[in-house]
Amino acid sequence: MSNQQTSIKRKTTNVVSGADESNKLDVKAMIETSETEVSQRVDPRIRRTRHLLQQALEKLLETKEFEDISVQDITEAATLNRATFYDHYPDKFALLECLVARQFLGLLGQRGVKFDGTCPSAIRGIVLGVCDYVAGAPGSERQPEPRRQLEPHLEAAVVAVVRHMILDGLKQHPPEREACLEMIAATASWAIYGAAKEWARMPERVSSEEIADTIMTLVLPIFGVEPAAILGHLSG
Repeated sequence: MSNQQTSIKRKTTNVVSGADESNKLDVKAMIETSETEVSQRVDPRIRRTRHLLQQALEKLLETKEFEDISVQDITEAATLNRATFYDHYPDKFALLECLVARQFLGLLGQRGVKFDGTCPSAIRGIVLGVCDYVAGAPGSERQPEPRRQLEPHLEAAVVAVVRHMILDGLKQHPPEREACLEMIAATASWAIYGAAKEWARMPERVSSEEIADTIMTLVLPIFGVEPAAILGHLSG
């Protein structure tokens, strides 16, 4: 390999690595802070560019399958160039996960859902949020094959948000049971998402309000909480 080829390869690797690290920071910032706080911390130009790219992908998903959307399609819709795209995201999958995280965080924010480790009703709010988001997520009305392309990225983004929210609450008020907080948060977040996904697949599903109680009976024991007493209190 020539010196010139080696130099080009190093530059390309650096660009992709930089975009990947930038994307991680973007998701981390969205999860850890409110939208207002993110706006204050992130450079306005970066925020505007990412918003344009996410908005472009969101619009394209209304008329095209994700697998048929290219980076070129996204940049043209956002009126940006490909180099700018790769400055912010390593690929369209990373952009999708950031879009999903932003949408889901917005849904929870609108409902005022917060978890401080002490209020089971907040867990119910999270469960309802996951159910409603999964049921109306991008591609939820698509055929099974195209939707399978979206599901891993929907899962990754939503579970990451739920896991961080639960873990942050548990750190504020640790449960009495002796267990790793990270393990409790991971188990609960996957249980909530998995149950919500199965519910969303049901051809004649019950309302999200009704299924939330069922999911709560499965999830609350993970926190060392007796479901019967809590659900009776919430319904009363």
